[in-house]
Amino acid sequence: MMLRITHVLKLEGVLVRDLARLLEQECAMHRDLSGLVLDLTGVSLVDRSGIDALRRLHGDGVLIRGCSDAVACILEAEGVGVERLPQ
Repeated sequence: MMLRITHVLKLEGVLVRDLARLLEQECAMHRDLSGLVLDLTGVSLVDRSGIDALRRLHGDGVLIRGCSDAVACILEAEGVGVERLPQ
């Protein structure tokens, strides 16, 4: 048997400029980024800085889920994988 412990960070608001940097700093405090999940259910806007931060985090193994359709479409177009919640 295997045990997997997942840390979920629930984001709310907008992911822009300095807030994107803050998110990356917060994620860096977790040793194993592959066990980290970002829940973007409460995120209404992501700018270029936010997209770039999410791309880097996704590349490091962070799971991104719960995006609105608009945010998910933007992220997917930018090569960021997202796990969409069922409608």
